[in-house]
Formats: sequence, structure tokens, C-alpha cells
Amino acid sequence: MEPDMSFAQTESPPDPNKFKDPDTTAKGEPRAVVALKRLETLWFNTGSLCNIACRDCYMESGPTNDRLAYLSLEDVRTYLDEIADEGWNVEEIGFTGGEPFMNKAIIPMLGETLGRGFRALVLTNGMKPMAHGKAGLLDIKSSYGSGLAIRVSMDHYTKERHEAVRGDKTWGPMMDGLVWLAREGFSVTVAGRKRWGETETAAREGYRRTFIDAGVPASLAAPNRLVLFPEMDPGRDVPEITRHCWDILDVEPESVMCASSRMVIKRKGAETPVVTPCTLLPHDPAFEMGRTLREAGRAVKLNHPYCAQFCVLGGASCTG
Repeated sequence: MEPDMSFAQTESPPDPNKFKDPDTTAKGEPRAVVALKRLETLWFNTGSLCNIACRDCYMESGPTNDRLAYLSLEDVRTYLDEIADEGWNVEEIGFTGGEPFMNKAIIPMLGETLGRGFRALVLTNGMKPMAHGKAGLLDIKSSYGSGLAIRVSMDHYTKERHEAVRGDKTWGPMMDGLVWLAREGFSVTVAGRKRWGETETAAREGYRRTFIDAGVPASLAAPNRLVLFPEMDPGRDVPEITRHCWDILDVEPESVMCASSRMVIKRKGAETPVVTPCTLLPHDPAFEMGRTLREAGRAVKLNHPYCAQFCVLGGASCTG
């Protein structure tokens, strides 16, 4: 495996022999695994429905995708109870989707989470579903202040490129939501994408100018408030990660998302939720780890292209 990450520029189709065996790569080398060192972040996928259908959404979310059912407040309580019963020092509870604000239980879920002393992070497109929850969000902020963080997806700092991903007439509502959050004093961050070949310096400067023009703090473009995610393309060939790759790439297994997080999902028609390693793999049943967090404490085998594209070679994480 080459450590230069040249796969990001190639158009080679996926090698069908890769990512078949959970223990061994196509070349017969032992596959990399990541142990759960400490459960720091627990994610809840509140449901796969979304008010928009983005181009290349790794979740395949949209107005008709209900493959992941809405989680209930009781579902969330069950896992928060398990954390308390086991005495785990979980720091943050994340909520993703789909669009989390389409789940009518999202405000009670946030209240339950923050009321137990956790930090809460919500990933949102900042559009109409969030706007419908403004009153509840203001109540949450009044009670818990900066314990709640909201990350708005802004794929590019220009309307044209953002809407090339999100669709027509998505820029205005997103910007309205971002401006409202900033003016009301919420702890807000932004998520962008690295799909246009810009340097990170140029991208952050573009975002900074856009934020200034919109009347929101330019500091939103700082590295601790603007995360730029690498692309994930299931139609592109990527290297498999072997146990030797950690040394070749100078990457520590502890830096990979599944070393410190898990995600709860509920499949359509299922009686109970299940736990998956991370936010990236909700649809592949091979990555279900059990119904409880205790069952999900075992090591994760990096047997999926996203493990390489996003986490190991991309160096990214959905956590703050």
C-alpha cells in the first residue's frame, strides 16, 4: 500500500477482491483492527429521512429514505441509562441523521441528554426542520447554555457550489439558519467538504469572507469551528488498511473514530436499536455490533472502503 494517498485523484473502479474477508486483505495481509480505547462519544442516528437529497450523500438520506427508523426518547434513555449503570465516562452525545430536526423527539432527546450532564452535538443542514424547532432550541439554550453545540452543513462557501451538492434553493434557508444560530448566541460550528481541490488555506479564507458578508463571526472559519471533510466515494478504488499501515502512514489506531465512539441506529421494522462502530456505516449489517454498548465494546475490523477514505487516509472524524 502506498502512503501518498494518490487514490484521491484516481478514477479507477473498485477492486471487487478487496474488503471481502474481515481478517485478511486481497493481498493476503492481516487487516488492521481498532480497539475501543475509551467510549468518549455516543452517536444517535435519529432516522434517515431528510428534507433534501444531497448529491453523493454517504447516508443516502432523503425525503423517501426511511431505512433507518426514527429513534424514540425511550431508545435514547435506554442507552444513557446503560452508560450510567456501567460507569463509563462518556463526554459527548451526538445526534445525526438524515436531518435530526425531522424527528419530533429531538428537543426532548436534547433535554434528556443535557439534563444528565453530557455535552450534546447536533449535525443539521440548518434549514426548515431546524427553523420549526427554534422555540425548543431557545429553551434548551436558556437551560443549558453552551452544553449544546450545533454543526451546520455548508458544503462550500459559495452558493453555486453548495447548491451543486444540496440542490436548488438550499443556500438561502441554510444561511438564514446559520445567521439565526449565531445571533442567538448558540455554540455553532460549520462542516464543509474538500471536493473542489482547493487548499485548506484558500477554503478557510473563502468561508471567512462569506461569514463576514453574512454578519456572522469570522472566527467560524477557524480550524476548531470549521471542519472540512474528505470525500467518500464508493465507486472509487481505495487501498485496504493492513496492520503494517499504521507505521507506514505514521497514524495511531487511537486517532481513528471507532477507537472512541459508537453509533445507535434502528432499522425500519426492527423491534430494537443496534449499535454500529461509527457514523459512517449505518447500512451494512456486517457492522452491527449488538444491541448494547457492552456488546459493542469489541475491536473493529477496518473492512470497508470508508475506513480508508475518511478515517485512516482522510484523517477525519465526525466528533468535534
